[in-house]
Amino acid sequence: MDTHDSILDLIGGTPLVRLTRVTRDLGPADRQPTLLVKLEMLNPGGSVKDRIALGMIEAAERDGLLRPGGTIVEPTSGNTGHGLAIAAALKGYRCIFVMADKQSAEKQALLRAYGAEVVVCPTNVPPESPESYYSVARRLARDIPGAFQPDQYSNPENPAAHEATTGPEIWRQTEGRVTHFVCGVGTGGTITGAARYLRSQRPDVVVIGADPEGSVLSGDTVRPYLTEGVGEDFLPTTFDPALVDRWVRVSDRDAFAAARRLTRQEGILAGESCGTALVAALQVGRELTETPGGHEAVMVVLLPDTGRNYLSKLYSDEWMRQRGLLPAPASAVAVGTLLRERHAEVPPLVIARTTDTVGAAIGRMQSFGISQMPVSEAEGDAIEALVGSISEMGLLQRTFNDPTVVERTVGEAMDPPLPVVPDTAALDDAFALLSAGSPAVLAARAGRAVGVITKLDVLEYVAHRSGQG
Repeated sequence: MDTHDSILDLIGGTPLVRLTRVTRDLGPADRQPTLLVKLEMLNPGGSVKDRIALGMIEAAERDGLLRPGGTIVEPTSGNTGHGLAIAAALKGYRCIFVMADKQSAEKQALLRAYGAEVVVCPTNVPPESPESYYSVARRLARDIPGAFQPDQYSNPENPAAHEATTGPEIWRQTEGRVTHFVCGVGTGGTITGAARYLRSQRPDVVVIGADPEGSVLSGDTVRPYLTEGVGEDFLPTTFDPALVDRWVRVSDRDAFAAARRLTRQEGILAGESCGTALVAALQVGRELTETPGGHEAVMVVLLPDTGRNYLSKLYSDEWMRQRGLLPAPASAVAVGTLLRERHAEVPPLVIARTTDTVGAAIGRMQSFGISQMPVSEAEGDAIEALVGSISEMGLLQRTFNDPTVVERTVGEAMDPPLPVVPDTAALDDAFALLSAGSPAVLAARAGRAVGVITKLDVLEYVAHRSGQG
């Protein structure tokens, strides 16, 4: 029978998958490098951290630092904790994990599902603060009898696990053709261990570190960011920066958008740090596409974890909008916003007078390329003076049946006034009027007309926003 003795036997051996859809805008397909992603979410605990968890525990057991009935204490963004919790469940250890409060509720719930205890600490404090999750974990490990802190930030078993497994897997899976390795950096263990092995086989492998804006690893100034699991506010001893050839710094907005795009276009439910790595890979991939011989490159991108840990954050439209990472739906956008962002080279408001001739009004519509005009019986744009409207279709019907209409005044040929909405109203209100049959809608502010919105305006605006997303 093809069986395994425990779930721990399934750690590692994750597959490579070629990306073909998110790469379409890099340039001609025959000039693009091969872009492969290593799916670490297929480890038993759902992340790359499974690889280091077992190694750190077994090393501690060999060294007598962790004995039967002992307690494992670790500061974690969640994924290392999941790996440790799985191993601890099989080996009978108590687990206490200390997390920053920016980590997702799913990660906390998953740790508790394995029987672990979770302590949550504030994010926006320096590492040396007694409130930081690093400090709290050290204090618990010191004060609890029989406690052991693996300390993934300084434990040599962290990079060693990747040098022994991740690097060799990539080399074997690509048949030694890998030329570029892209990896997010947190503790630095993954990029250090994997790169160390790959360099031993091929010294010219290019190693690219993907880092969030606000992380010191790439030399940025420390500031808060939302992306979980990568970036740091200090330099871990498990990280060898000399192995990184170049850095790509990635914003929360770009990382989250890339992860969602990876899910929707490639069917890979990816976590936030996966988006960080993908942004870096696409940037380098675009450069290679524009470089002679770049199509021969083989780039491997390590995707650390699954998007299931972020359903309440990354994959929640409401959460994303509250943090300015996703635009509000078009229906909630203000009418005035559409007028300001309209791309047509047309004044927001062109008005006809009741005393103008129909022929002159038609000429004005043609010169501005518009199909609707409100009609006023006075100078200016006061709403109370707007007594009617004219439209391309309405004038066509009248003049087709009676060509002499072009010599009459607009006041004789106009249609009823356009419905009025405040420019602060939601676009949904304007859409309802247009859907009910109105040829256009007039936007107003403080008793004055400020613009006309047609069905085509709404269609172009929604299409433009969709293209940006």
